[in-house]
Amino acid sequence: MTVLQIISKIKTRVWVRIIERTRNKRIYPWLYCSYWHYRFSRTKKNPNTTCYFAALPNPGAGIGHQLANWIAGYWFTKQFGLKFAHLSFSTQKWEDFLGFGVNEMKVSDLVKSGYKVRRLPLFDEYNLPELNRVKSIIQSYSGEKVVFMAEGDQGYQDQFGVRDDIKRKFNQSLARQNDRLVYDPLHFNIAVHVRRTVVIEGKTIIEDEANHAMRWLNNDYYENVLRRTLKHLVFAKPISIYLFSTGAPEEFAEFSKYGNIRFCSDMDEYASFLHLVRADLLITSKSSFSYKPALISDGIKISPRKFWHRYPKEPRWILAENDGTFDVTALKQIQ
Repeated sequence: MTVLQIISKIKTRVWVRIIERTRNKRIYPWLYCSYWHYRFSRTKKNPNTTCYFAALPNPGAGIGHQLANWIAGYWFTKQFGLKFAHLSFSTQKWEDFLGFGVNEMKVSDLVKSGYKVRRLPLFDEYNLPELNRVKSIIQSYSGEKVVFMAEGDQGYQDQFGVRDDIKRKFNQSLARQNDRLVYDPLHFNIAVHVRRTVVIEGKTIIEDEANHAMRWLNNDYYENVLRRTLKHLVFAKPISIYLFSTGAPEEFAEFSKYGNIRFCSDMDEYASFLHLVRADLLITSKSSFSYKPALISDGIKISPRKFWHRYPKEPRWILAENDGTFDVTALKQIQ
């Protein structure tokens, strides 16, 4: 690591700490140049048609987290009436695999053409005063060449608001020409994602106990969902089951009794993501890594009701309780 990289990391940590300590205080918005600009500029009545909005996918997080950041940027661009600017994912491989930046203006190109980057204060999407404050800041730059940058992990719960857009982008990506599935097209393929140890680009991430507990579901949960699913499926096709997890196959020995099951711990995160998207039925975990493929998927989804992102209200998305029970009539009605 270079000296400049070390300095950059220190600055980032200090800035994050400052935000944590001031976020709920009156002084917080004054930390931003964009807020000062709004406070001391004349009122502009013309709509802001010149500026862009972007959100940086957290480079130190997993792809599910990064996608939450990117989606928030894409969604709020529309809510604020701005133009979208793309910031790349953590690796070129994810960038190419997802294809989300294709035909989008890049922040780096805008900066080269004379645009300035201005950070916006964090805002609660359900807090009207905070939302109006951000809108006022944006309006104060009407007619100027500015790229607004969302601050850190800007919250957006209803991530399905851009589902049609990300589904289109993913399916039209050139990377789809190289996709290879192990699924049998003559079978009804069920994918089960079990969140266990977090591994990002081959590196194991150590979680604190609170974060780990919030995301944990015992094997009993997944087995109960799977058992009820198999009991009430009426498809004529043979059924194949694929279990995706960073956990070793021996940790899921109880699933072996369900017949045609394959443990996919040998797949990398790119192949796993693809297979979650393409499953005929996807059982998700309390994890952004399976929630985001579910947004793109055309299949049936069964997901834990208690999760930090919300789900669209549609027949092909069924919510399960923490004990693995769910409304089986909902499953019967969509077959």
